[in-house]
Amino acid sequence: MSVKHPIIAVTGSSGSGTSTARVAFDHIIRRQRLHAAFIDGDGFHRYERQAMHAAEAEADARGEAFSHFSPGANRLDQLEKLFAEYGAHGTGEARQYLHDSNEAAAFNQQPGTFTPWQPVPSGTDLLMYEGLHGGAVTQDHDIAQHVDLLVGVTPTINIEWIQKIHRDMHNRGYAPERSTDVILRRMPDYVETITPQFARSDINFQRVPLVDTSDPFIAKDVPTPDESMIVIRFREPARFAVDFPYLLTMIQGAFMSRPNTLVVPGTKMRMAIEITIGPIIERLTATA
Repeated sequence: MSVKHPIIAVTGSSGSGTSTARVAFDHIIRRQRLHAAFIDGDGFHRYERQAMHAAEAEADARGEAFSHFSPGANRLDQLEKLFAEYGAHGTGEARQYLHDSNEAAAFNQQPGTFTPWQPVPSGTDLLMYEGLHGGAVTQDHDIAQHVDLLVGVTPTINIEWIQKIHRDMHNRGYAPERSTDVILRRMPDYVETITPQFARSDINFQRVPLVDTSDPFIAKDVPTPDESMIVIRFREPARFAVDFPYLLTMIQGAFMSRPNTLVVPGTKMRMAIEITIGPIIERLTATA
């Protein structure tokens, strides 16, 4: 952790809602006139697209689980190095994974490849990470120890699966069976590497459906925000001086389900992130 160069990590698996969180953080940072180094966790994958397909096929042949959730499929050494260097000096290196032709065109590269490692912008007020492993702890690496504010974004598992299947079908043209295969391949690493991060996170935002999602593999629609509630759990409310009466007043329909847990309507997720985390970021950067 760092006093002068705070690190905020938003961790969650693909399709969990981290993009909504990113928009909320963008608003917070802009309103507070901060200069942030934004880091996409996909840049710390180990393999480019074709090499990853080959590594997955080799693991399948050995009867082993292997996915982007796997520590071995990621440069956790480089991620920990970045966090340690940024926390100490406000410096470090990162790269970008080019997901599609639009991103790749700007670098005159092919989709599914990495840009070269580059220094993070200098003179920033904080580092903002979004990805799979912001709170990961393995036998060889402890990413979480360097993070000043760890935020988990994790819908119930059935919503997460429904979102992935629908996104793969409509955005990538995958058959539902392919998405199911990916979900099954990821499951061991989801349990061993992704899930434990949410026990370490300072704040979790979990979307819970109000409609039947008991069989996510046949669901025709992704539950909408107004068909959901957001469960917000604060691990140590006193540490961040969480003002629950204020939050209950500001967010219509909010209520407390436990002394450290606030529940808000699904349509209020972005607002909830902004008014709960905004004051925390202000305090973190005020001491920097």
